[in-house]
Parts: sequence; structure tokens; C-alpha cells
Amino acid sequence: MASKPRIAVIIGSTRPTRFADKPAQWILKQARARDDVDVELVDLRDHPLPFFDEVASNAWAPSQNPEAVRWQKTVGHYDGYIFVVAEYNRSITGVLKNALDQAYTEWSRKPFTAIAYGSTGGSRALEHLRGIGVELQMVSTHAAVHIGGGEFFAVFPMGGNKPIEEIEASLLPSAKTALDELVWWAKATMAAKAADV
Repeated sequence: MASKPRIAVIIGSTRPTRFADKPAQWILKQARARDDVDVELVDLRDHPLPFFDEVASNAWAPSQNPEAVRWQKTVGHYDGYIFVVAEYNRSITGVLKNALDQAYTEWSRKPFTAIAYGSTGGSRALEHLRGIGVELQMVSTHAAVHIGGGEFFAVFPMGGNKPIEEIEASLLPSAKTALDELVWWAKATMAAKAADV
């Protein structure tokens, strides 16, 4: 078993004007400051997935589209995930939902946490993500990072557009807890899978 879990920070928006890069780079920096995890950035812009059109989930039939197969290999490489979650109309982005649907076995029995943002801190979107994660047999951490309210508008480009470091004092405690939980669950699920072999 690898000593350090491999974690992907998955940017869940592909819009040209997305805000996601700010929180993605910030949480990536927090995770890379730790010595108990290896972290990489995975950008959905680099994975031009079709709208899900397979005969079934890859839990039941192999995917045929080469981009779907490439995506499955990419996410399958990791032991856990940090989703960068934008809230669109009280849910996650369509592109993130599609990316989740394009894999199944690769997500199964792996943990995730999130950094979510929006006027209510992305809480409604994260709630939907957690429900989807349950169906994919994933493990959600209890803690997550939420950027909302005045802090969101202070760093949002159409607001104050300040560096995220100006609000990080309020984000750091939840980030530490979320990352601690993610690493714990990643190690636990890795050990359980190794014992099943």
C-alpha cells in the first residue's frame, strides 16, 4: 500500500470566466503544504467529455467513447478527491455532474471533500454532490470549505476581486479539518481495499 494517498483537486467548472481557479489554487496550496498526501490538479477543461451517451454506467458495460475511457483512467489513478464546487441554481455544474456520471468503478469506495462557493457558500450544491457521491459508493468527509456571503463577494471578480489570502483566516480551520478527514478516510479505504485482495 502506498504510504501517501494520491488526491486529485478536480475543478468542477469549465466556463471561460470561471472563478474556480482561485479556490482551486488555494486548496491545492493547503494540501501541498502537508507531508501526508500527494496532490495534483485535474481540470475538466482538459477532458472534453461528451454528454453521457453510453449504453450504461461503466459499472455494467465498458464505456466506448475514448474521452470517457481517458477520464476514467485519470480519476482511477487517485485515492481520493477534493472537488472545487460552484453553485449553479442550487446545485453543482452540469459539467461536473456529467463527469461524475462518466465513471463509476473509479469513484467507488473512495473519499472526497470539497471547497464550495457561492452566495450561500455553495452549501446547496455540496449537498447535492454528497447525495451523488453516496450513489457512486463514495465517502464524504463531514467538513468542507465554504466561501460565501461577504467573503465570496470580496474575492469574486465581479465583486472586490481581492486575493483569496485576504479571507483565508476564516477558511484555514475548515480546510485543515476537511483535509485531515480526507487523509484519514483515504488511508482507511486504501487499507480496506488492500485487505480485500
